Amino acid sequence: MHLKRLLLGVLAAALALGALYVLYLDHLVTHQFEGRRWTLPAQVYAAPLELYAGLALSQSDLERELQRLHYRRADRPDHPGTYHITGDRLDVQLRAARFADETRAASLLSITAGASALQSLRDGAGRDVPVLRLEPLLIGSIFPSHGEDRIVVTPEEVPPLLPAALKAVEDRKFDTHHGVDPIAMLRALWVNVRAHQIEQGGSTLTQQLVRSYFLDSRQTLSRKLREAVMAIALDAHFTKADLMNSYINEIFLGQDGSRAIHGFGLASQFYFGKPLAELDLSEVALMVAIVRGPSYYDPRRHPDRVRLRRDLVLKVMADQGIISAPQASAAAQRPLGVSTRPAGAYYPAYLDFVRRTLRRDYRDEDLTQTGLRIFTSLEPRAQDEAERSLERELERLDRVRKNPGAHLEGAVVVTTPQSGDVIAIVGGRDVGYDGFNRALDAKRSMGSLVKPFIYLTALESGHYNAATVVQDAPVDVRLVNGTHWRPENFTHQIYGPVPVVRALSESMNLATVGVGLNVGLGKVSQTLQRFGLPRPPLQVPAMLLGAVDLAPIDAAQLFNGLANGGFRNPLRAVRAVISQDGKTVKAFPLQVTQVATPEVVYQIDRMMVHVMDHGTGRPARAMLPPNLEVAGKSGTSSDYRDSWFAGFSGSHVAVVWVGYDNDEPTGFTGSAGALPVWAHLMANLGTTSWNAPMPEGLAEVQIEYPTGLRVAPGCAEDIVAVAVPAGTELPAKPGCGFPAAQPAASDPVNTLINSAQKWLHNLTH
Repeated sequence: MHLKRLLLGVLAAALALGALYVLYLDHLVTHQFEGRRWTLPAQVYAAPLELYAGLALSQSDLERELQRLHYRRADRPDHPGTYHITGDRLDVQLRAARFADETRAASLLSITAGASALQSLRDGAGRDVPVLRLEPLLIGSIFPSHGEDRIVVTPEEVPPLLPAALKAVEDRKFDTHHGVDPIAMLRALWVNVRAHQIEQGGSTLTQQLVRSYFLDSRQTLSRKLREAVMAIALDAHFTKADLMNSYINEIFLGQDGSRAIHGFGLASQFYFGKPLAELDLSEVALMVAIVRGPSYYDPRRHPDRVRLRRDLVLKVMADQGIISAPQASAAAQRPLGVSTRPAGAYYPAYLDFVRRTLRRDYRDEDLTQTGLRIFTSLEPRAQDEAERSLERELERLDRVRKNPGAHLEGAVVVTTPQSGDVIAIVGGRDVGYDGFNRALDAKRSMGSLVKPFIYLTALESGHYNAATVVQDAPVDVRLVNGTHWRPENFTHQIYGPVPVVRALSESMNLATVGVGLNVGLGKVSQTLQRFGLPRPPLQVPAMLLGAVDLAPIDAAQLFNGLANGGFRNPLRAVRAVISQDGKTVKAFPLQVTQVATPEVVYQIDRMMVHVMDHGTGRPARAMLPPNLEVAGKSGTSSDYRDSWFAGFSGSHVAVVWVGYDNDEPTGFTGSAGALPVWAHLMANLGTTSWNAPMPEGLAEVQIEYPTGLRVAPGCAEDIVAVAVPAGTELPAKPGCGFPAAQPAASDPVNTLINSAQKWLHNLTH
């Protein structure tokens, strides 16, 4: 009797504890689910493409841009995301879109396109449309360290076929059971045992939701019991519609590297590159097929396997009367339609720059949990061209180099100088790899990229201009440790007296060092820092030949100031940050600082144009359009370890670096390695010529390129036009129609040469 009472007491205590545990789970589920807030990573968008009459975009180019946004060609553009082509007219049903400054409803647009440019834009009523923006491309997310990413959708954004298909395939009694379905569990067990594989699951949608939202993936009896209790509690407290919407936003549907794809909203973008509402029958069926096992039924890795599962989903839907048998048959004939590159993983190097920019102003929690929308400056067309140019040329250079076991690497940065917007970043030849970002982190010797800033400093002194004759002569500097620094020209030749424009164009080391020593290392260092060098360089003579480490993004900052007439805009990737409810959280206004006078910068820019026509940039002419005027400068570090080219047109700055990660010599100069990448990029970027107006206070003169003597048209073989301060008296070539100027004792050139010689004598003795 005593034992019986003891057992009854233990049983009563167990029941009481069990009841308390059930009440605890009920409270936990109710409390957490009522106040649920999904982790909503920030969504990052590219700059929208603006369409207008006259835009240099052919019909085929326009179609490619629509396909980039996953618009589909159709017989009739009768719903958002479709377009139709008739002759030179393209009718497109635009999706509703949210921009940084406004929202736009879905609408019809008719575009007439010529062979090379858009001719007209009209709305659905036939009225002219001056400018229209396509919706910005979603290029990625900033998700938390645990990797959970999603796009939350409302019931109105869910195609009706999706919940119907989920119930038909995963949980036929969803609308009538109370969270669990014991009969379904027993039926699934029987089917799977007979088939010797998992063909049916016994868990209800509510149990799957509990498993994803509250529990881990361990397959234990206690966890299954807890799952069942929590599913019953959810069903008791919430409506079926609420549970279905939560399931659609929560369920795990795939893996993209470290990013976990949760919910059908993001999965639709990940697999098809379009909003969930636009999925057709075959695509809905494929998504439902993936639910059973996102890894096992990964459509990119196992297309045949997932096709069989998709077709089974279609058959079940037909058997349940959700669709007709002919609809199921037609959908089964459709290709999978999965995009080859996952949406949101296009441009990891650019996204890296975006993250670094934002983390100066936002906590990680703000970026990974609150559903911010980040609008950036990325231009997908420019980005794609930068990637293609780098990949193609690195493959060619590897064949030329024939270095077994080693592959050249590279980086590209493209900006628009007037705004400082970074429109493209390539961090390496494997453009889809989210790893070491050479564009931001590869600190390499800048080589001869430093020379424009040395000559700019010289022009600022007032003692030099483009025609000033300088001495390309041997240099011997005794260093503080007692050794001697004796630089050489790349050709190992001595050129003697040459004008500044030639010294810069042909990248003469000795002439540049002489000028740099004359104006002073400190002033050259200050110039570099004014233009945006992030750290003061070590002031040693080798600095004048580019012994300054910087990343490609830093080089782009420096040359952006040259392209922008002496005004520095801090390079930016982010234009605006918008909260989940559409309010502007932070704008990133243009910041402009004058770092040099337009007169001095214009003179340097004109000389850099001659780099492309007479100097180290000349090989680019075979790749560039004949009427495109650009300015640039090559760079080669010691022992050919780094190959650089930086330059600009009227609307773009581009910097290219090529080298080995282990700092091994490449065997390529800047002209042989980086320049072809730069030239192919510029040729296909749709850029404009550099044609900055000459500032007041300057005059254009013609000089003989080899000597710097002033000439008249036709009286010398090699004539270049340079800009010099108005009123500058230049020595003339005899017989060219100008009175020959006799150098006086106080001539600035001779004075500077004598000063430099005295300075070097004092320095070395």
